Amino acid sequence: MDRAKRVLKQAKDVEELKPYLTDVPEDINSAVEDGKKVLVESSQGFGLSLYYGTYPYVTSKDTTASMALVDVGIGPRRVKDVIVVFKTFPTRVGEGPFPTAMSEEEAERLGIVEYGTVTGRRRRVGHFDFKLARYAAMINSASQIALTCVDYFGEENKGVRSLDELTREAREFVETVEKKVNVPVTLISTGPDLEDTIDIREEKV
Repeated sequence: MDRAKRVLKQAKDVEELKPYLTDVPEDINSAVEDGKKVLVESSQGFGLSLYYGTYPYVTSKDTTASMALVDVGIGPRRVKDVIVVFKTFPTRVGEGPFPTAMSEEEAERLGIVEYGTVTGRRRRVGHFDFKLARYAAMINSASQIALTCVDYFGEENKGVRSLDELTREAREFVETVEKKVNVPVTLISTGPDLEDTIDIREEKV
């Protein structure tokens, strides 16, 4: 009897979910063919990739742009741009290699104290890893870079929405990232709000 109830409940659950189910590859490819813009976001971070990350401190799958396409059923020729997202000061929860890690005291002086959203554990903080950034850009065939947490370069950068308003230190960092990674920085986040963004592509139009 219990089994029969479970089967009936599962059938009811499936029926309720039907309005939210779709053929994802069919819908997305149709949208592309219709000239619509499609944004695909990869899960986790590149350093946690099962194939290219710091094994065994990784997640259960590949986290590259290529796998994101596989996940939703898009072929590589459909892609126009690949945007890699780098934090100005990378963070990591738990164990694993972190060659640019700084002490908790230094992170606190910089005002960078973060906690994992799931575990609640304090994140380790490091300086920007140019070697890892170049590798990530290569594997993902990056065409653009989005830099987040640029406001950590000083209070003057918080909420700034124009490249000219950034401090000299912050602008020089952006230029160094572009030069060493060899990929243009097109988006800069300067705060927690969506509007706290500098879109260099718009400034150059």
